[in-house]
Amino acid sequence: MPRLLSLAVPALLAVSLAGCSGLPARSIKAEKSVYQGESFAAEETFSRLFDANVEDTCEAARRALLSQGYVISKAASGVVQGAKHFQPAGEVHVEIAFNVVCVGDGPKQQIATAYVSAQQDRYALKKSNQAASLGLSALGSISVPLSSSDDALVKVASETIPAGEFYDRFFTLMQRMLRENTTSR
Repeated sequence: MPRLLSLAVPALLAVSLAGCSGLPARSIKAEKSVYQGESFAAEETFSRLFDANVEDTCEAARRALLSQGYVISKAASGVVQGAKHFQPAGEVHVEIAFNVVCVGDGPKQQIATAYVSAQQDRYALKKSNQAASLGLSALGSISVPLSSSDDALVKVASETIPAGEFYDRFFTLMQRMLRENTTSR
């Protein structure tokens, strides 16, 4: 009997390993990590230099966001944060959150760079039905569905918006707000 067992184990192992060779290569190969796609190139997608000080540059960013319906959650020295909510479909909700940081440049800090990133979060409506359990000594427990349900928005995706055109439009509006604000003084 031990001889039969010693022959069966290697045979089973060989059959199981042979079955693994039929798996697609993708499941065996490790997926490329997201961070490996970061180029850290010297592009200006997320930043622009403005011919104004930090205070005026961030004020232009605040006004640009306000003019487009964004709710400002923070407007402090050198920082502006705002968000806007969208509902593109009945059970889908999208939120875009802007983060603007203004940093002074030059010897007298008379020019400033605005660093901007926007994050898009997508939510979906998830329904969960309520059920009640009824315990009967002779039959055990019975689960009875109720007609009520709880609806909740659940985050299903989140990403930093990478589109250069999106930021170009924002920086153009910021420049216009900066011009309007400085000429009215």
